[in-house]
Amino acid sequence: MAHPLPGRTPAEIRSMPLLSDRAYERIRHDIISCMLAPGTEISEAQLCSHYKIGKAPVRMALNRLAHDGLVRAIPRRGYRVTPVTVKDVHDVFELRLMLEPAAARMAAGKVGAQRLRALDEISRSGYEPGDPRSTARFLEASKAFQVAMARATGNARLAEAIERLLDEMTRLLHLGLALRDRSQELSRAHRALVKALGRGDGDAAERICREQIETARNMVLSAILTSGSVMGLALSADGPP
Repeated sequence: MAHPLPGRTPAEIRSMPLLSDRAYERIRHDIISCMLAPGTEISEAQLCSHYKIGKAPVRMALNRLAHDGLVRAIPRRGYRVTPVTVKDVHDVFELRLMLEPAAARMAAGKVGAQRLRALDEISRSGYEPGDPRSTARFLEASKAFQVAMARATGNARLAEAIERLLDEMTRLLHLGLALRDRSQELSRAHRALVKALGRGDGDAAERICREQIETARNMVLSAILTSGSVMGLALSADGPP
């Protein structure tokens, strides 16, 4: 019987999925954090050299990233990191406005004291504008806050949908937060939401959550439409070319 991958040992074949996962996670992280900027052209050879990972795992990772919509194949040239469009911003925020305020209302009064303390701690984290790692930690904390609130609703499907949406949201927020430090205003809004959840005030929780999302949408749109540094990240006002 022919060897399934000529030239590769059984040990190399067994290790390939693990290496592919590693390549996928590292490239995906750098795309979402905008370390690989929207619109950037990349090649297998560049990625292999940068991440010190072999060609086959990188190719498998790129196939997964293309399926995720984070990269697009360019015939005979390699790949391009998918540009961010104004329509992307509107679509994602529209979905957030449908799901998260409803989750906030449903979660009000259902979050235990210990969880509220944890959420309050999360809401106090800040970041350094222009530092992708600091911004990534801040956004991860913010995501943990929103997901914990969604899980408190008791609706697992709703929580999973919000978590997936927030993953997609992260790249947009990296662009918006890069312009200036918004830690204090975001932390104040999170703390107000924690208090509303604690006292079981569904109306206030829904309103605060909606205001947070609308503020974030304006922040991202402002970054895309007015900042020369962000516009340099190959953003598109319409859709895919």
